[in-house]
Amino acid sequence: MAVKNPFKTTLIAPCGMNCAICMAFLRQKNRCGGCYSPNRLCSIHCIISACEKVRDRYHHTCKDFPCKRLKQLDDRYRKKYGMSMIANLEAIRKEGIRAFVKTERERWTCKACRGTIDVHHGKCAICGKERE
Repeated sequence: MAVKNPFKTTLIAPCGMNCAICMAFLRQKNRCGGCYSPNRLCSIHCIISACEKVRDRYHHTCKDFPCKRLKQLDDRYRKKYGMSMIANLEAIRKEGIRAFVKTERERWTCKACRGTIDVHHGKCAICGKERE
């Protein structure tokens, strides 16, 4: 069973991705633990978390923010999934990480069952209801 309320500050990746809404975190088999977890999966190929300038901090603290790599990733996520990592990082900078996580919880919680909406599939990981 998927985690019903996984929203935590420790699940916000350096690139601004909320790992709690990622299909790799929400799936049952071969589950990723998030970017700061020892059982993370995306960091193997993630160009942002591999960057020497980021090193365990949110990318918005980097002097090159937003860098070319982040802009490319952000562009793909905005077009395919309706989510902006750059906007996430700017919200963290402006409002703070706790306020951002609270907003994410409201934005990505299924209204039908209180499960988590999978950003990659646009539906609840528990009941399968499409995102409204």
